[in-house]
Amino acid sequence: RFLPDRYVEGTCPVCGYKEARGDQCDNCGSWYEAYELIEPHSKVTGGPAEVRETTHLYLDLPKFSDRLREYVAGQEHWRTSVKNFILGIIDAGLEKRPITRDIQWGVPVPEPGFEDKRFYVWFDACIGYVSSTMEWAESIGEPDRWREYWQEPDTRLVHFIGKDNTVFHALVWPALLTGTGEDGEEPYVLPYDVPANEFMNLEVVVDGERRPMQMSTSRNLAVWLHEALDRFPADPLRFYLASNLPETGDVAFSWRDFGTRVNSDLIGNLGNYINRVLSFAEKYADGEMIRPADLTDEARAVLEDFRELERRYEARMLAPKPREALGELLAMGKRANRFFDSETPWKTRKDDPERARATLYVCSVLLGSIAYHAAPYVPEAIERLQGFFDGPLARVTDLEELPESYRVSGAKPLFQRIEEEEVLAAEERLSRAVRGE
Repeated sequence: RFLPDRYVEGTCPVCGYKEARGDQCDNCGSWYEAYELIEPHSKVTGGPAEVRETTHLYLDLPKFSDRLREYVAGQEHWRTSVKNFILGIIDAGLEKRPITRDIQWGVPVPEPGFEDKRFYVWFDACIGYVSSTMEWAESIGEPDRWREYWQEPDTRLVHFIGKDNTVFHALVWPALLTGTGEDGEEPYVLPYDVPANEFMNLEVVVDGERRPMQMSTSRNLAVWLHEALDRFPADPLRFYLASNLPETGDVAFSWRDFGTRVNSDLIGNLGNYINRVLSFAEKYADGEMIRPADLTDEARAVLEDFRELERRYEARMLAPKPREALGELLAMGKRANRFFDSETPWKTRKDDPERARATLYVCSVLLGSIAYHAAPYVPEAIERLQGFFDGPLARVTDLEELPESYRVSGAKPLFQRIEEEEVLAAEERLSRAVRGE
């Protein structure tokens, strides 16, 4: 019997990480053969692993070296960490890699003499992207439709992954796509981007001190989604994860930081602005916001600022850098709050009601832009927000098609503060896991 890759552990031959797996190191991302591990052992028995001879099929990666180097080097928009990591592997010299395993489960190998073997999961996994598209095309009665996605040059193929899967999506997969096809057949599109995130660890309170620790599902040292959703709504969790994405380096999930960011950024900034506008409209304008005949210089200035913030948001989202895009969204909230403060509609409603109404309408347009760009982060809240209005919200970029008026009714706060006791309870669960309780 042979042990599957993930049932072999040992010390990484590259970085010295002591819990490296049989095919890859989760700490440094190195890709190697199981026999290269230092002191490999079985995860099943804990005993030392024995090296035995076997015969495999191999992917001849060295033949793709030049094409892969040219391809990766030309991806100027890739994250630096991803690009440098893959180029480093190529420059160190690619090796032939076995694509079969001596296991009983998996995709059978359709090759005489290899019937008792199965394909290595990271050889066939990415191929599933294409085969599933083919299956979909067959199911709708258009068997060639898959080619629109995989062989049309205007296709943008983007793989959102973690850094431990980078080598398979940015090196092995392009090699497979490059080497696939028959004479005269259109080539397959290569990945346009592989925005691999780094690792997210945990901040755990141990003996009164906050320490970063790696997640471990076997030790129950993790943030389990079903438990988190029992404690908090999905939107604040999604917002925090987006604000703390490990786009350029490892980060730690911190329940303390979660409470701080939700209360200060989501509620204190975005939620505060939305609530101010809606409350003022219902209290002092019967919920109606009417388009003014003309705009003040201050209104034009804030609208122009928003246009620039929208452009920056969209550029970062397409990069794709959703954490940076969220920063632009928060900048929109701050700018909108400043405009509301500087216009003092609670004063002008008495001595200049026309200006107060104009301010309120402009604020509703700013709110529409904020809502549109916040939807990827807090979709449930934005859906509720839209329900307070009698029609679709406009954006700053829709100024030529703004509605004559809005009416809002029944508005309620979209978010609830994260209380200190909730944070402490969530932290205590992780602390108990460290203690083995």
